[in-house]
Amino acid sequence: MIDWIPVVFVVFKFLVLGIGMFYAVKWHYDQGKKGRHKERREVLLAAGKLAAGFVLVLLVLGGVTFAVIRMLGMDLNFL
Repeated sequence: MIDWIPVVFVVFKFLVLGIGMFYAVKWHYDQGKKGRHKERREVLLAAGKLAAGFVLVLLVLGGVTFAVIRMLGMDLNFL
């Protein structure tokens, strides 16, 4: 005979989590439709600054790496 308690609990867990996810997505969708253009602009501006800073740090790190490689006399040829 099958033990029904794990089956019932797993089904209940998936139902509760599914309903919770549905309402979470719905709430976020509704919040996005309210037209918070100023906040959205500020977030996009901050994200752009962060991305630009990341690219700048990446380029500086690449330049320092190549400078150290050349200083140590390592071969930079890929062939």
